[in-house]
Amino acid sequence: MAASKPLNALDGDPVAVESLLRDVFGIVVDEAIRKGTSASEKVCEWKEPEELKHLLDLELQSQGESQEQILERCRAVIHYSVKTGHPRFFNQLFSGLDPHALAGRIITESLNTSQYTYEIAPVFVLMEEEVLKKLRALVGWNSGDGVFCPGGSISNMYAMNLARYQRYPDCKQRGLRALPPLALFTSKECHYSISKGAAFLGLGTDSVRVVKADERGKMIPEDLERQISLAEAEGSVPFLVSTTSGTTVLGAFDPLDAIADVCQRHGLWLHVDAAWGGSVLLSRTHRHLLDGIQRADSVAWNPHKLLGAGLQCSALLLRDTSNLLKRCHGSQASYLFQQDKFYDVALDTGDKVVQCGRRVDCLKLWLMWKAQGGQGLERRIDQAFALTRYLVEEIKKREGFELVMEPEFVNVCFWFVPPSLRGKKESPDYSKRLSQVAPVLKERMVKKGSMMIGYQPHGTRANFFRMVVANPTLTQADIDFLLCELERLGQDL
Repeated sequence: MAASKPLNALDGDPVAVESLLRDVFGIVVDEAIRKGTSASEKVCEWKEPEELKHLLDLELQSQGESQEQILERCRAVIHYSVKTGHPRFFNQLFSGLDPHALAGRIITESLNTSQYTYEIAPVFVLMEEEVLKKLRALVGWNSGDGVFCPGGSISNMYAMNLARYQRYPDCKQRGLRALPPLALFTSKECHYSISKGAAFLGLGTDSVRVVKADERGKMIPEDLERQISLAEAEGSVPFLVSTTSGTTVLGAFDPLDAIADVCQRHGLWLHVDAAWGGSVLLSRTHRHLLDGIQRADSVAWNPHKLLGAGLQCSALLLRDTSNLLKRCHGSQASYLFQQDKFYDVALDTGDKVVQCGRRVDCLKLWLMWKAQGGQGLERRIDQAFALTRYLVEEIKKREGFELVMEPEFVNVCFWFVPPSLRGKKESPDYSKRLSQVAPVLKERMVKKGSMMIGYQPHGTRANFFRMVVANPTLTQADIDFLLCELERLGQDL
């Protein structure tokens, strides 16, 4: 009878609070961690939107519910969510579940503090600076600045804003009135956040000059030179080049040294969007892919991707030592950043960012690094490259699989050619029919719950699959399953 009564507020009842949370943590361990990372379980339990709304009973009521009902709500939320820690979740540039990073996230959420002043977040202010210092050292800088941002897109926007402010500091007060027409340059393979950032900052998407990429997706430095000259001839002022280290689809790395030469000649800010590829810096075997990154002015790096630190963990790193972040973004709010505090107010880092409240994103990475060590994280990167090589060789062996290109990173792009299309590449409707294969197979795998893998068209190329080898628990057996499952799902096409 008591269990069916509405759940009253638990304020002031530590025994009830502890009981609830222990039960919730038990459900999390059972459903999200144990089942959610087991190859014998489904990646997702697909339901159509209207059915899912009904199953979850999403409407918020005036009366509270019993603890039993709340626990069932928690179980249902996990049950119907996609298990991104599953070894057969290949859909995004993040996957897997690192237990130490998760422990850090649990602590962060439990403490519920904001990373803006030393008085409220003393541990994390010091920890963030130490983690950022380590990341900068991997880039090749022995000094600089940085901050954790809410995602790589925001890191890229920060870089644009800082580059603009450095050249035209009056824009902080006078806004767009202080600016001539500006031009920034990026590859056609860049992340979409570059154009979004230009729109958000008032530069306009027309200010983004798209530089050609070669057949492997790398920016062509000669075309960058041409685009800079063209922009100047049209009356625009070039101010920034945004390169990519690990493009979203092909996993391409722009030639940073050659591009840095161009930036140096023209006095342009060089930004490297290494949100995806930055973690390669941990590998002595593969870090050559980012040769020249030390010449950048800013770097975006997402440890929540290839390192598996958990969402979100996105760092913006700066070579600048002039306190540019604070000069650009600071507003000296006297109720938060008082200058007569009893400790060193330089530790109040919150005025460096656009946000006020800012979640702690450093602990999960710090704790994982403490547990794994740099050597353990290096092995994680090298293992991803080794499994990528295994996948490529298996694709070459199997009938009906065709590589889009040889990968240089852990993105493996390929077509599955079903039996009805094999040997018919010369047919006039081949590309159209091939383009329809990936969407059908994606629907089948998701509704079956067997795996998730992304697909997309690219230029003139018909839809192909993009396999992301990132989960640190992946094995050759999971790779074999992926290929066999595509064969099973597509055998009637």
